[in-house]
Amino acid sequence: MDAADGVRSRGPLDVTRAATAVLDARGTVIGWSPTAEELLGYQPHEVLGRPAAALLARRAGAAEYAGRQAVLRARRGVFRVRHRDGRSLRVATTMSPVSHVGSGPAWLLVAADSEELAQWEAEQAMLQGLVTRSSVGLAIYNTDLRVVWINAELKREMGATNYIGLSPDEMLLDAEVLSGQYPPTLEQLMRQVLDTGEPVIDLHYRGRAPFDLEHHRVWSCSYYRLQDARGKSLGVCEESADITDRYRAQQRLALLVRAGVRIGTTLDVSRTAREFAEVAVPEFADAVTVDLFEAVLAGDQPTPGTAAGRCLVRMWGATGPQSGATVTGDSRPAVRDLIEYPPTSTQARSLSSSRPVLECPPDTQGTANDVHGLSLRSCLAVPLRAGGSTIGLVTFFRTRHPDPFDAGELELADELVARTAVCIDNARRFTREHTAALRLQRSLLPQSLPPQTAVELAHRYLPADSRAGVGGDWFDVIPLSGTRVGLVVGDVVGHGLRAAATMGRLRTSVRVLAQLDLAPDELLSRLDHLVGQAAGEWVAVQEGGGGPEDDEALGATCLYAVYDPVSGQCSMARAGHPPPAVVEPESGVVTYPELPPGLPLGLGSLPFESAELQLPAGSLIALFTNGLVQASDRDIDVGLDLLGEILSQDQRPLEELCDRAVATLLSGPVDDDAALLLVRTGTLDKYRVAVWELAADPAMVGRARAAATGQLGEWGLDDVSFTTELIVSELVTNAIRHAAGPIQLRLIRDQTLICEVSDSGHTSPHMRHAASDDEGGRGLFLIAQMTRQWGTRYTPTGKTIWAEQGLPLDDR
Repeated sequence: MDAADGVRSRGPLDVTRAATAVLDARGTVIGWSPTAEELLGYQPHEVLGRPAAALLARRAGAAEYAGRQAVLRARRGVFRVRHRDGRSLRVATTMSPVSHVGSGPAWLLVAADSEELAQWEAEQAMLQGLVTRSSVGLAIYNTDLRVVWINAELKREMGATNYIGLSPDEMLLDAEVLSGQYPPTLEQLMRQVLDTGEPVIDLHYRGRAPFDLEHHRVWSCSYYRLQDARGKSLGVCEESADITDRYRAQQRLALLVRAGVRIGTTLDVSRTAREFAEVAVPEFADAVTVDLFEAVLAGDQPTPGTAAGRCLVRMWGATGPQSGATVTGDSRPAVRDLIEYPPTSTQARSLSSSRPVLECPPDTQGTANDVHGLSLRSCLAVPLRAGGSTIGLVTFFRTRHPDPFDAGELELADELVARTAVCIDNARRFTREHTAALRLQRSLLPQSLPPQTAVELAHRYLPADSRAGVGGDWFDVIPLSGTRVGLVVGDVVGHGLRAAATMGRLRTSVRVLAQLDLAPDELLSRLDHLVGQAAGEWVAVQEGGGGPEDDEALGATCLYAVYDPVSGQCSMARAGHPPPAVVEPESGVVTYPELPPGLPLGLGSLPFESAELQLPAGSLIALFTNGLVQASDRDIDVGLDLLGEILSQDQRPLEELCDRAVATLLSGPVDDDAALLLVRTGTLDKYRVAVWELAADPAMVGRARAAATGQLGEWGLDDVSFTTELIVSELVTNAIRHAAGPIQLRLIRDQTLICEVSDSGHTSPHMRHAASDDEGGRGLFLIAQMTRQWGTRYTPTGKTIWAEQGLPLDDR
């Protein structure tokens, strides 16, 4: 407060600042102050000795101001006075006797501009209103920061009469500065204002006022330094307004905004429960528990009356020893224990009514009444509801929080839980779809490859759609007759469930066609025909207004190879698929064979071609999809070089090579499915394979039986010699009778005993039921009864009939 403010506080009619004149008993001016000269412009010699009434403006009217007596009678009033320059001024005056001069009393006339007086009186009225009727609390603290004065509003808020001499932090109980950029106590803050003179505006302060000890309230406070006319510090003025309702509304809105941003960032139920707890604690509650029905965790909708629809599983918050209802003050992930609440508990009543239930204080029989030794102020149970059904329960606890839950916070809790319920239900739906997708994937891809004498295997599969866990790439290993093995890798356009379903169709088709013992080029031709046929049907469905736009099988790529461990030959054909990598066992040199490319499936009618590779034992073959070697930031040639570097260390275990390939080539996020199948070849030595060339002479049947029996004796398989003799006799006899020579008999001892008879015929025998009077036709029926399986495969020179027998465990 400067000197001008100090003068102004005394008012315009204060004698120390107003215009003054002294009048004698007759109303003649006998004294004239410099302030009067400044106000009206008359110098003393122009006024002294003249009647005061002569200064009045003429237009005021003689009737109103008739001479000296009228002026003297008007002890206080507003008059129009003529300025020396001729203009008229409205002047407020007051008169008071001062002494006797001569024969009569003298009067002091005090005058001021009436507009200035009106403004000053308005300001005084405003100040009086602040003191007595304002809703803003005012307090003045001295330089020791002790209260010296408060207005009526602050008296009402404090509800106490002994406020004089209190420090600012003693005015409230449990006081706390909420605005983080300021000192932690009001006394420190006000000391800073007193020292620096910098005001503080809109500081938020919380505490319990004497008139309402049950609830914490929040004030918006402003502070500024008070100074006298000389600039000396007198203290600090505090302005405060109760903003409890506004502050709580802002906090609730901010909490809902945080909830919208932070809850439901993933489709994981446990993560969602944790995110909810992080939002609610400690701003809204001191601890929370989140319980879900067991069916929800499996992705199902809870069904009332079923076990999964009754059992609650704790997803967040610790479980206690008694009925699972105890919580800890520090919320933390639960171990998914089953929870059972007593029928009279807050939680049970909330579940049964499907409505929030508030206990203040909580029922000690239904809910634990202490948390880490702290008394619970209140407990609020809110059901998690989504899609018209209850999927779980949230319980809020307050122990250290200043206030118990009130009715106004029920809506906030209900809104928080409703948002969380939507997120959890989304996670539940995802869990259901993900479980179905994984089940589909398990049914479409081999979970474990069958052990093969011919090859050693390892594989990896990484779908681009990691959330669904499925994709369109596939691989397969198919046991074939004669200890041969079919190797398949393919790539369907697209990702996710549709691509996986299409992959399943193609994989099934390949397995069915492979059982026909077709050459790789022939198998791909038939598969291409099936895809083209399905694409035509798809177009018809689309024209009818149903189904997706395209069949995803159209444009799929595939590589099919057949490896024969007896000859060491590998026959391959591909339909638009990358060629495999082949590693020589001795040198470790990696090559990518030049296979005839072929078009992707369903895109043309050009024939496919097979290529024959002679592979020594220990060779390594890597079949893969382009998602392994090609990426948006890497050319396919770079990926092939990286894969070659890894495969060149072919002496390492296959599982290790798979891991290194995935870690190197798929180290970051992937945008395409990737499959890798590693195959290390083996061969069957001459001691496990026996071959005889036979003439097309019926006399050769007996010689064939004898040769087979002798070989079985060398192998120590006398137990199966009788059955083998019968099989050899029947197959050789059929070859001699129905086909032309030469005829070849081959026995292969592997995990089973395989008998093969090859001839130059191209007609496949068929098993039939012979009539009672038929002389023949029972041979293949007997073979089918005595063997595990039998069949026919075609070769470039004819066909081969084969039959497979099981061996005793000790002879394998």
